[in-house]
Amino acid sequence: MAAKSNKCIITAALAGAATLKHQNPNVPYTRDEFVAEAVKCYENGAAIVHIHARDPENGMPTADLDILGAILEGIRAECPIIINLSTAIGIGATKEQRISVVETFKPEMASLNTATMNFAVGDWKEHKVMFEITFENTFEMLVGYANTMKEVGTRPEFEIYDMGGLYNVLFARHQGIFVEPMHFQFVWGVLGGMPFSPRNFSLFLDTIPEDATWSTCGVGPAQFAGAMYAAPIGGNIRVGLEDNIWVTKGNLAEGSWEQVKKAVEIAKIAEREVATPDETREMLGLKKP
Repeated sequence: MAAKSNKCIITAALAGAATLKHQNPNVPYTRDEFVAEAVKCYENGAAIVHIHARDPENGMPTADLDILGAILEGIRAECPIIINLSTAIGIGATKEQRISVVETFKPEMASLNTATMNFAVGDWKEHKVMFEITFENTFEMLVGYANTMKEVGTRPEFEIYDMGGLYNVLFARHQGIFVEPMHFQFVWGVLGGMPFSPRNFSLFLDTIPEDATWSTCGVGPAQFAGAMYAAPIGGNIRVGLEDNIWVTKGNLAEGSWEQVKKAVEIAKIAEREVATPDETREMLGLKKP
């Protein structure tokens, strides 16, 4: 099991590729909305923001580098929060577009997805699939994206949806393409991936390298369930409207910042201090911004 840290890193995933304003009106679409939300998350305790850009006209995820660049410029002008870019972007993004965000902006961190998988939205009452895609993440992409990140100094965050993805990373690790120690994010509750449970959590923790750092995020109720499990044992926490539109059952979050505030409370109950952006840079070995 990875070593326990006395500092808890909180990440806010502001929008994602799927959550829309008709689900929660506080999902950011425009540059100004992204910047304001990032600042609020920083002020409430987040050290990292995870960004998928949106088309400001219709709210759909976009690979437009000009739109993303304006968002990044705005956030960096307003606060020192760490920016973690998505290399998933959204449905329809090509392999080249997905890695172009790293090639162009050379962020401190970026997501690195680890396995091709069924990725679905389901009706959990009727147990029927409402929508699905095949989320392509081949070995070629894993290695190619990792090499690009290493070249530009971007720290990969390995997104782990199931044990297959984790073993893919451990297989490729022997090529020497990853900066050590590695940083993993356990993603709970995606239909097609693994659900949250203490047993599943233990499987991940027993398998990652001993010196690795890790974070938890989860879809819907798995978000705070994972956070409450992770905080006492040295894990880090991701929240945000990308993954969960609620702050408590039946109450829409006023923004990702409100979920950050709740994550800070969870960390404090676990007697963990919340890491600042500068402390997080040191903990994760990030390059200077």
